[in-house]
Amino acid sequence: MDNRVIVYVDDAAYAQQMLAPLFARDASAQTQWVLVACAPRMTHRISKWVSHRARENWRIKWADKLFAQILPWLQVPAGRVTTVLAKGPLNELTDQLQAAGGPTAQVVDARRPKADQPEGPARTEGRWSPLPGSLGSVLTSIGALWLLGLD
Repeated sequence: MDNRVIVYVDDAAYAQQMLAPLFARDASAQTQWVLVACAPRMTHRISKWVSHRARENWRIKWADKLFAQILPWLQVPAGRVTTVLAKGPLNELTDQLQAAGGPTAQVVDARRPKADQPEGPARTEGRWSPLPGSLGSVLTSIGALWLLGLD
């Protein structure tokens, strides 16, 4: 193998968009692709309702669906693609994957950025809320009712 590329993915459309230039550049090279599916995190509370085995089965089905969406547009021989489901911290998995192959592999993080991370105080759903939490909701509701009462 000339080189290896480890790619972390969680969304097929986003990964295709991010990786198209890389695939085009390495199309003729003898590249070994290692696709690592990073399933969405489940909340801690879900363990009350779903068994560990059911969660693992869901993760496997989710990864299979993701790989089925990615592999057709990858357009490389099947022998040059390895699929892996991440089951723990990515830094440990990266170390294992690096140790498994010969030369050091290039690592590409093609995961969709988290949309739920706040970018500042009181950021909600893409709009700035001057009053965070339930107080802002209550005052907004009272204001809307007052406006309706004026009509």
